[in-house]
Amino acid sequence: MSNNNPIGLFDSGIGGTSIWKEIHQLLPNENTIYLADSKNAPYGKKSKEEIIQLCFKNVDFLLAQNCKMIVVACNTATTNAIKEMRAKYDIPFIGIEPAIKPAANQSETQTIGILATKGTLNSELFNKQVENYSNVKILEQVGYGLVELIEDGKIDSEDMRNLLKLYLRPMVAANMDYLVLGCSHYPYLIPEIKKIIPAHVKIIDSGEAVAKQTKAVLEHFNLLNTSKKKAETVFFCNSDDEVLKNILGFSENVFEKDF
Repeated sequence: MSNNNPIGLFDSGIGGTSIWKEIHQLLPNENTIYLADSKNAPYGKKSKEEIIQLCFKNVDFLLAQNCKMIVVACNTATTNAIKEMRAKYDIPFIGIEPAIKPAANQSETQTIGILATKGTLNSELFNKQVENYSNVKILEQVGYGLVELIEDGKIDSEDMRNLLKLYLRPMVAANMDYLVLGCSHYPYLIPEIKKIIPAHVKIIDSGEAVAKQTKAVLEHFNLLNTSKKKAETVFFCNSDDEVLKNILGFSENVFEKDF
């Protein structure tokens, strides 16, 4: 495996680009390939077995592009299939899961909110994580419809605002002081979320922590890119790529491809 090989990332759509941005910022010399499985979004509505099979398909695609590591930039995919992926493939994997620990440890009201997909909140991995914080009240809310609106490019729509008010206001009323975003799509909603929740409620997502873990694992396996060449990034999307281009802010190296 060459150090100059790309890092592969995949998500059920465009949301994992929030993770890609953090990794690219921390590791600007690393080549990356991002896979947006938008035609199968959202994963949160699918069965565990369906999620596992979609993950295998995505990993096979990225390995065919000679990726040296896979970042599962999707909470639902991680919490439902990371164990199976690590068992099947001989390559380092980085997963992403809701950042409960920092929220629970820092909460002054002992009440935190978690906005995530049904697939994440119902997963065995997530529920094992929750068991570690029995001293904290954890308010779980499924973000029904949020991923679909993001994938349709409707982040700042009236429909989005109405859903966010429906989901967030009860958690605010229950005295949460930390909101954990448990889906890689949701960081793109932070500007809208901040219009709804009080200023003292802190928002936590997993992007920065995932980027740091990616660097640590690359160092552990001696896989950091030592090339001085400008890093190359390619984005693949298996549905209309216009929303992906808009969220990235550029269109070069973004390709529609059926997979």
